[in-house]
Amino acid sequence: MSSTLNPPETSQGRPGARTDEELAPGDIAVGVIIGRASEYFDFFVFGIASVLVFPHIFFPFADAVTGTLYAFLVFALAFVVRPVGTLIGMSIQRHFGRSAKLTVALFLLGCSTVGMGLLPNYADAGITAIVLLALCRIGQGLALGGSWDGLPSLLALNAPPHRRGWYAMLGQLGAPLGFFVASGVFLYVFTSLDSKDFLSWGWRFPFFTAFAINVVALFARLRLVVTHEYEKRMEEHELDPAYLRELLPAQGHHIVIGAFTALASYALFHLVTVFPLSWVALYGENGGVADFMKMELLGAAFAAAAMPMSGLIADSVGRRSFLGTLAVAIGIFALFTPLMLGGGKPGLAAFILIGFVLLGLSYGQSAGSVTSNFLPHFRYTGAALSADMAWLLGAAFAPVVALFLSSRFGLVSVSLYLLSGVVCTLLALRVNKRLQSAAVVQD
Repeated sequence: MSSTLNPPETSQGRPGARTDEELAPGDIAVGVIIGRASEYFDFFVFGIASVLVFPHIFFPFADAVTGTLYAFLVFALAFVVRPVGTLIGMSIQRHFGRSAKLTVALFLLGCSTVGMGLLPNYADAGITAIVLLALCRIGQGLALGGSWDGLPSLLALNAPPHRRGWYAMLGQLGAPLGFFVASGVFLYVFTSLDSKDFLSWGWRFPFFTAFAINVVALFARLRLVVTHEYEKRMEEHELDPAYLRELLPAQGHHIVIGAFTALASYALFHLVTVFPLSWVALYGENGGVADFMKMELLGAAFAAAAMPMSGLIADSVGRRSFLGTLAVAIGIFALFTPLMLGGGKPGLAAFILIGFVLLGLSYGQSAGSVTSNFLPHFRYTGAALSADMAWLLGAAFAPVVALFLSSRFGLVSVSLYLLSGVVCTLLALRVNKRLQSAAVVQD
């Protein structure tokens, strides 16, 4: 798993000391967590602004609900173009290397996010402001797809068989951390300013903060990617870009299965982070947004605590069995969603805290749950595209669909929507099990 199995010697010949090129699993984990946290920060800043800011300054011509739906449609654009960004990034990697691809992707991500903070509002620029917002969001999506560095796959492949759930969780831990920081920054600005100043200039501050965070994340990841040991291990595991024309005919079905296997978790992701904030902002009590954001901060902490638990449990019972059990748990949670969201502050607290715990447990194991199905030379690209499709099918349109359905048919429609994701996950896990059984028989 690690080159520490054969302790290197320093220039003085002392065994056991690390060299500059040695790459420990702990170093990989830190790079993964920091990198993912910065990306999630950028995305959650946009998601929160889609509720608190964009309907007022980019869609003032629409009523509050319609303006929020428009903002959520722009929110979805990043997930639509993310697979394209992945393929562009793979091409850059083939010609210029991983470090060049990562630098370009994170620079685009930072510039797109900061650019949003510099945009004029609809009153000053009209439809041009909306177009620029959409272009910046597309830039975020392309950048996130292009930033795939293979570190999660490298972590999983270097993990001992009895610790794979634990190592799989590390790559996901950046999600609650990114959400916690983004919510905390927005909450501080939102509560420190009056409504006029917040909508005039205060909302821009979190977007400017993103650039500094991305710079730190870039250096943390480049510190790993440019090392000889990293390149050596990637080559050993054949973690290089594969051509789509070769991947799709041979193992394209595993991309689809991988996306649907994670569907329940990815749908839950935005249904407990972005959607409920819009519900409270539109239909909750006056002044309840700040209190709800504080509750979400606590929920993010719960999710972060649940993720290590997911690794321990998955290593004990098996990742796929664990995901199936959690899908059923998410289905039960979906049935009680109308009661919780419509139950005042106690109900909202229950929805957030239970929802975030389920999110931490399920999302901690959802990514790469079928990555091992790919042949070694397809694994790098297959894992990236599986994640892209899971985000697109499960999370991209979850806020807009949930808000649209609930505003017209009531909260029970949100339950049905989440249950559809649960059914897809259970079916995908069943299909994957049959494929694996068939493969064993053939061998």
